[in-house]
Amino acid sequence: MANINNIEEQIEKERELARNTCDVSGANSKECAAAWDAVEELQAEAAHQKQSKPQSSFENYCDDNPDAAECRVYDN
Repeated sequence: MANINNIEEQIEKERELARNTCDVSGANSKECAAAWDAVEELQAEAAHQKQSKPQSSFENYCDDNPDAAECRVYDN
Protein backbone atom coordinates (compact mmCIF):
# COMPACT_ATOMS: atom_id res chain seq x y z
CA MET A 1 0.00 0.00 0.00
CA ALA A 2 3.00 2.31 0.26
CA ASN A 3 2.82 2.80 -3.50
CA ILE A 4 -0.77 4.03 -3.34
CA ASN A 5 0.04 6.38 -0.45
CA ASN A 6 2.98 7.75 -2.45
CA ILE A 7 0.71 8.38 -5.43
CA GLU A 8 -1.86 10.08 -3.19
CA GLU A 9 0.88 12.43 -1.95
CA GLN A 10 1.92 13.12 -5.54
CA ILE A 11 -1.70 13.86 -6.46
CA GLU A 12 -1.94 16.42 -3.66
CA LYS A 13 1.30 18.09 -4.77
CA GLU A 14 0.13 18.17 -8.39
CA ARG A 15 -3.24 19.62 -7.35
CA GLU A 16 -1.50 22.44 -5.50
CA LEU A 17 0.77 23.03 -8.48
CA ALA A 18 -2.25 23.05 -10.82
CA ARG A 19 -4.10 25.56 -8.65
CA ASN A 20 -1.05 27.83 -8.55
CA THR A 21 -0.47 27.47 -12.28
CA CYS A 22 -4.08 28.36 -13.03
CA ASP A 23 -3.94 31.35 -10.68
CA VAL A 24 -0.87 32.68 -12.47
CA SER A 25 -1.62 31.68 -16.08
CA GLY A 26 -5.40 31.88 -16.04
CA ALA A 27 -8.06 29.21 -15.91
CA ASN A 28 -8.27 28.95 -19.70
CA SER A 29 -4.53 28.75 -20.36
CA LYS A 30 -2.73 25.78 -21.90
CA GLU A 31 -0.50 25.60 -18.83
CA CYS A 32 -3.52 25.26 -16.55
CA ALA A 33 -5.02 22.50 -18.70
CA ALA A 34 -1.69 20.64 -18.78
CA ALA A 35 -1.33 20.88 -15.00
CA TRP A 36 -4.80 19.39 -14.44
CA ASP A 37 -4.06 16.68 -17.04
CA ALA A 38 -1.10 15.64 -14.89
CA VAL A 39 -3.40 15.39 -11.85
CA GLU A 40 -5.89 13.32 -13.84
CA GLU A 41 -3.18 10.91 -15.03
CA LEU A 42 -2.00 10.34 -11.46
CA GLN A 43 -5.57 9.74 -10.30
CA ALA A 44 -6.05 7.18 -13.07
CA GLU A 45 -2.83 5.40 -12.05
CA ALA A 46 -3.94 5.34 -8.40
CA ALA A 47 -7.29 3.85 -9.41
CA HIS A 48 -5.52 1.25 -11.54
CA GLN A 49 -3.23 0.24 -8.67
CA LYS A 50 -6.19 -0.11 -6.31
CA GLN A 51 -7.96 -2.37 -8.82
CA SER A 52 -4.98 -4.62 -9.42
CA LYS A 53 -4.41 -5.56 -5.77
CA PRO A 54 -4.27 -9.31 -5.15
CA GLN A 55 -7.38 -11.02 -3.89
CA SER A 56 -7.60 -12.08 -0.27
CA SER A 57 -8.09 -15.70 0.76
CA PHE A 58 -11.71 -14.89 1.55
CA GLU A 59 -12.27 -13.43 -1.93
CA ASN A 60 -10.70 -16.54 -3.47
CA TYR A 61 -12.95 -18.73 -1.31
CA CYS A 62 -16.05 -16.81 -2.40
CA ASP A 63 -15.02 -17.06 -6.05
CA ASP A 64 -14.82 -20.84 -5.63
CA ASN A 65 -17.95 -21.08 -3.42
CA PRO A 66 -20.38 -18.34 -4.49
CA ASP A 67 -23.32 -20.06 -2.75
CA ALA A 68 -21.65 -20.17 0.67
CA ALA A 69 -23.63 -18.28 3.31
CA GLU A 70 -20.73 -16.00 4.21
CA CYS A 71 -20.30 -15.00 0.55
CA ARG A 72 -23.85 -13.91 -0.10
CA VAL A 73 -24.42 -10.27 -1.01
CA TYR A 74 -27.74 -8.67 -0.22
CA ASP A 75 -29.00 -5.60 -2.04
CA ASN A 76 -31.10 -3.32 0.10
